[in-house]
Amino acid sequence: MNPSVNKIKSTDRRDFLKVSLGLALSSSGSISMMSLASAEASGVLNAYVGINTDGSITIYGPNPEVGQGVNTSLPMIVAEELDANWDDVVCQAAPVQQQYGMQFAGGSLSIPMRWDEMRKVGATAREMLLKAAAREWNVPREEVTSSESVVRHGPSGRVAHYKDLVALASLMPVPDEADVQMKKPEQYRLLGKRIPNASAKDIATGKPIFGIDAKVDGMVYASFVKCPSIGGTAKHANLERIKALPGIVDAFILDGTPGPYNFDIRESHAIQSGVAIVGKDTWSTFKARETLEVDWDLSSASRDDSDAIEAEALAALASGKVEAEIERAGDVDAAFAHAEVTADATYSTDFVSHAQLEPQGVLVSAATSNVEVWTSSQTPVFITANLAKLLDVAPGNITVNQLRGGGGFGRRLSNEYVFEAALISRRVGAPVKLQWKREDDMAFDYYRAPTYYRLQGAISKSGQLVGWKNLVAAASADGKTANYGASYRPYDFPGKVVPNLAIEQSFVTSQTPTGAWRAPISNVYAFAEQSFIAELADKAGQDHRDFLLNAIGDQGWISDGDMASLNTARARATIEAATKAAGWGRKLPEGRGLGLAFFLSHSGHIAEVAEVSVEGKNITVHDVWVAADVGQAVNLSGLENQLQGSVVDGLSTLAAQRISIKNGAAVQSNYDNYPLLRMPQSPRVHVTVLNSGYRPTGAGEPALPPLAPAVCNAVFNACGERIRALPISKEGFSIV
Repeated sequence: MNPSVNKIKSTDRRDFLKVSLGLALSSSGSISMMSLASAEASGVLNAYVGINTDGSITIYGPNPEVGQGVNTSLPMIVAEELDANWDDVVCQAAPVQQQYGMQFAGGSLSIPMRWDEMRKVGATAREMLLKAAAREWNVPREEVTSSESVVRHGPSGRVAHYKDLVALASLMPVPDEADVQMKKPEQYRLLGKRIPNASAKDIATGKPIFGIDAKVDGMVYASFVKCPSIGGTAKHANLERIKALPGIVDAFILDGTPGPYNFDIRESHAIQSGVAIVGKDTWSTFKARETLEVDWDLSSASRDDSDAIEAEALAALASGKVEAEIERAGDVDAAFAHAEVTADATYSTDFVSHAQLEPQGVLVSAATSNVEVWTSSQTPVFITANLAKLLDVAPGNITVNQLRGGGGFGRRLSNEYVFEAALISRRVGAPVKLQWKREDDMAFDYYRAPTYYRLQGAISKSGQLVGWKNLVAAASADGKTANYGASYRPYDFPGKVVPNLAIEQSFVTSQTPTGAWRAPISNVYAFAEQSFIAELADKAGQDHRDFLLNAIGDQGWISDGDMASLNTARARATIEAATKAAGWGRKLPEGRGLGLAFFLSHSGHIAEVAEVSVEGKNITVHDVWVAADVGQAVNLSGLENQLQGSVVDGLSTLAAQRISIKNGAAVQSNYDNYPLLRMPQSPRVHVTVLNSGYRPTGAGEPALPPLAPAVCNAVFNACGERIRALPISKEGFSIV
């Protein structure tokens, strides 16, 4: 079977493994390198680098590509240390294999988790080439240098391209780490520059590179229909009628697991009950669904109503109901008792869908004990073990092929669609291409959880923020623990900055599945926190920027040596850069305002300023200024793209996106009632990247959380109306 994607041939793979530089995590969590020396010459230097006879250099990116640009940025790190000419580089997705470690895309972790590893890979390969040249020319290693895919010997003037040295280099032992010198930032020629995405041409010309494009000979197509009320099971269906329809091969019920599902990306291989319709093409299976009649058992299904959940949550906050303490510091009661100014406000957000452009789809061949998968999962690393349990096959008999995903934002972390296809394939005895409809994607999502925060602040006579309370009403399936993304996680600000703090929690019943949605928890909590900071500043009669800077302070690292913690100098620098770029304090026409927000998310220090105008309930977002400190920039073009995309995504979600739940089922089903931001509504996005000299952190998520509070603070400054609920359409506002 040959899908329409690049795969390593079996003979190439053997050579690949013979001379690969195995990468494994030691007990301390650091990268260790194990030499797997070859007995024959090869064009492969390690598991990531292959140099071809035409001089091209194949560099494998180990992490899934779902639009965040790691298919370009990770090979760039290797190419920098390899001293490769970028024009020679061909970027490829690495096969899903144990030697590549934790292959997943999430948490803005691809760059930071691979930074040291990829640098070592490139630098080690470069050292092997240099030593090969020194041996070939019988000169001291210290006399040879590299640049632009070429090795030079200065004293003699000899020059050799990497392609002419790789065979000898592949026979040499892998150097000790102590003998491998990695570059200092001032030596970088490639990192920090703007490099076009390696897949840009393929995407623009419609080349079949996405998961939805996978094909193999002899495959059939499937659609899987589940109970609209999440967790219901199929009892009976008009299967014979469906089988008789044109283009249909088979139809049957898969029992699945009753009840609402949980977000478990590592261990679970459960699927929901439903009806599988198998046909000769996708259109036939989709058409057959219109005739399908199913008798659903709702005894285990969710009965959620999102309006009732919200009413219960807001009532709990208003009454001050506390069921658990999350965090406490200082003497909160005394801080509020002696405060000059206090404020009290409640913020809320709704369920939202991931709504990625490419709905879930996968190709699985599981007719025999040899199983093969073609997927655009964000967690291919977890598929093998779970498929082995589900199908009772040996893990070594499972091959997972990673393809590009058309968006993910956390939705593709879960692989239940892979398991659905595997069971259907096993049943029909053929490779199965399972394709979800857009309506399936919205009905059976792991939604962003609804959140409800009652915030209270206390300001001293000297104008200092001295007290902070946050009562969280969290959606909970069991009444004891918050559903994924529904709670609060301890943050350095205000947690380790404001001296008197109380974070408490109550629970409201909800069985609707929730999961990781771009910048989990931060994506909603930032809206509440940074909007409330602006409220406090206004009530205290202080400029918002000055109040925020004063509240953050200047103590440096909050947790010394922890890159994920707040660094107040980095925070202040981004706030000052964003406000300077936006012309903070300038006089604006009536009905126009600037709004500011800062947030630390996924180790990224991000400040944003939005400029808006308001006419009635119509909001125009003219400009957004982003100042970002995510450490060393790898691909400046990709970084800017992620920051700009986060702003657009954040604004789109802020405007009118919500999933309403009635009787356990999602009401919204497609983009006609779950609108995406249109191009005329999009603001101009100005990006300033601050180079603080720290190691790189991720950029896929941290610029989204500050967007909503920046816009809503700007709306208040433009018209005097405070927005405390998302989406803003709930309060009658719209983005025009």
